[in-house]
Amino acid sequence: MQVRQLPLSRGWAWITEGLAIWRRNPALLTFASLGYLLMLLLISIVPLVGQPLASLLMPVFSLGVLNTCRAIDEGRKAGPDILFSGFQQNLPALVTIGALYLGGSLLVLFLTSLADGGTLLQIMTGAEQVDPEAAAGTPGFTLSLLIAVALSTPVMMAYWFAPLLAGWWKIPAPKAMFFSFVACLRNWRPFLAYAIALTVFVAILPGIVIGVLGLISPMLATLVSVPLPVLLIPIVFASFYANARDVFDLASNVRATE
Repeated sequence: MQVRQLPLSRGWAWITEGLAIWRRNPALLTFASLGYLLMLLLISIVPLVGQPLASLLMPVFSLGVLNTCRAIDEGRKAGPDILFSGFQQNLPALVTIGALYLGGSLLVLFLTSLADGGTLLQIMTGAEQVDPEAAAGTPGFTLSLLIAVALSTPVMMAYWFAPLLAGWWKIPAPKAMFFSFVACLRNWRPFLAYAIALTVFVAILPGIVIGVLGLISPMLATLVSVPLPVLLIPIVFASFYANARDVFDLASNVRATE
C-alpha cells in the first residue's frame, strides 16, 4: 500500500470517474448505495441501541459499497449480497473504526457546547426539540458552528479511507485511521477541488435545473426532483471509490478483496 500525492486537478476528475463507474452497472451500484442508507436507517430506529449500533456498523456497510464499486471497476461479477461483504473483512477493526468515529464526533459536539451552551449538541443528537431559526439567534451559535467545522474535519479525514484500509489491507483500526488522515492531508489540494466539485454537482446544478423547470411547470420540477437523489447518490458513492483508487493507485496494484 502506497499513498500517492496528487495534483489539484485530480479532485475535479473524481466526479466524472464516479459517473463512468456508475454507467457500467447502474442497477447494482444503485442497489448498494441506497441499500447502505436504508440499512443504517432501519438499524438506527431500533429503540435505545439503534443509533449507536448504526454508527458501529457504518464502516462495515461502507466497505460493502466500496467493494461493489471495485468489483464493477475490475469487471468482476457481483450480486446484491456484496453489500454485506464487509462482515467478512476484518470485522472487529471495522466496528472499532465506527466506535472511534462516533466518539470523535460526540467529542466535537461536546466542545461546541462550550460556545453555545449545548444548543448545537441538542439539535444534532435530537435530545430536545430545538427550533433551528431560534437556535441561530443563540449567543455563540455561529462560533459553535465554526468550531464544529474546524474540529470535525480532521475526524472525517481520519475516517475517510479507514474502512477500506482495514478491510482490504487488514490494518488495525488505529493505524487505518492514522494512515487515512495522512493520505487526506497529503492530498488536501485535490480534496478541496473535490469538495467544490461535489457542491456544484449535488447542490448547485440540480438547484438550477429544478428552478428553471419550476418556472416552466411546477409539476415537471416535482417529477424531476423526486428521482434525482436516486441518480445522484450512487454516482457520489462511486466518486468516493474513485478518489481511493487514485490515492492508493489501485488501477496498477489490483488486489482481490476477500
